[in-house]
Amino acid sequence: MAYAQNFIAVLFISFTFVSTSFSQSILGNSPQLLDLFAINRLFRHRKIPNDDALYCDSWRFTVETNNAGLWSIIPERCISFVQYYTTGDRYSSDSAAVADLSLAFANTVKVSNDGMDAWVFDIDETLLSNLPYYVEHGFGSQIFDEIAFDKWVNEANAPAIPASLKLYKELQQRGFTIFLLTGRSEYQRNNTEKNMVHAGYSNWERLILRGPSDKGKLATQYKSEKRKELEDEGYMIRGNSGDQWSDLTGFAVAQRSFKLPNPMYYIA
Repeated sequence: MAYAQNFIAVLFISFTFVSTSFSQSILGNSPQLLDLFAINRLFRHRKIPNDDALYCDSWRFTVETNNAGLWSIIPERCISFVQYYTTGDRYSSDSAAVADLSLAFANTVKVSNDGMDAWVFDIDETLLSNLPYYVEHGFGSQIFDEIAFDKWVNEANAPAIPASLKLYKELQQRGFTIFLLTGRSEYQRNNTEKNMVHAGYSNWERLILRGPSDKGKLATQYKSEKRKELEDEGYMIRGNSGDQWSDLTGFAVAQRSFKLPNPMYYIA
């Protein structure tokens, strides 16, 4: 298992190094990690069986279109597929395509000078990538471990998703007011802000996290309520970016919503 995890880690590291959008200051390149490239060379040509590849690509399609409905873990036969997808060029390309369409829409908005044209971003798998965590936790093939994930969040080392970081900065340049609306809890505020800054994000208007009154609420309800509060303050939510349908649907929805890829987990 450890050997397989090392191999997965190498795939992620390889992806980050070939992507010019990732900065070394964000990801780091320790000698220990570089040593793992030898393992990557051994497995570079391993292929997913055609039947599994076709099945899992169709399964991923149902996830992204929300046809799969409520699900808890990825199919066992799709573990390798999700590994290859999330650590390879396809995930990067899909994320970039969503960012490009988001910006194309943003360019059609006549942004006012009053700061009331808002864009709402989710954080996990939208602005920050938790792939380093999921490398060690089965890429969605294991039941979610809240304690382990909270420990990862506290490390504040999640890298930026390059296409999202670029979009974020371009939206700011066009005058949009940025809100961060995350399912993380209020006690994680300091580490979340630290991670965001470390990953290259800055100058957001407000970071909204779950408070005591939000405990137990489904994400769709919680995020809808927070968007409604922004609307009640007079903001016009022009755009909303998230990796879950629960980031985007409900009420007080944005003028346009943009779904980023995530076949690793589902949040209702």
